[in-house]
Amino acid sequence: MDEQVDELVALLDDGNRIIGSAPRSVMRRDNLRHSATGVVVRNPAGDIYVHRRTPTKDVYPGRYDFTAGGVVAAGEEPFHAVVRELDEELGITGTELTRLPEGDYADENTRYHAYLYTCVWDGPVRHQPEEVAWGAWMSPSELVAKLDDPEWSFMPDTVCLLDAYVRSLA
Repeated sequence: MDEQVDELVALLDDGNRIIGSAPRSVMRRDNLRHSATGVVVRNPAGDIYVHRRTPTKDVYPGRYDFTAGGVVAAGEEPFHAVVRELDEELGITGTELTRLPEGDYADENTRYHAYLYTCVWDGPVRHQPEEVAWGAWMSPSELVAKLDDPEWSFMPDTVCLLDAYVRSLA
């Protein structure tokens, strides 16, 4: 999504109930609790798609990630946000999504409830240039090695929420 547009984001209480909305810039500035999505994309061989975020992202710029996802907009159902973000970031549409356990994440940069999924994709990957600077398929064991390598700086929220899942695949 074009981050120049200050879209409205649904805000949550600690019980994951929607309590209102705020512009994305306010949500980021005040670190307000919201909903977000994440999809681990795998190919038929079991590899995981890993990408690097652009340096212009509003949180964790330039970091590596192994999910496609983003913020749930005000009035948007979380599943629709999953589908939208997968299409926007990687150009993936029409694939079956398998739900993973939901989770919560909080640090000094972001606080959210995560709707997590995985899918298998056997087609082309099309990066959204505003969000994705680089991407490649990695085997689960290659990804685990990168997660353990301090030279690779991954998104802390993705690692916190999905590290055990990825390691179980390696």
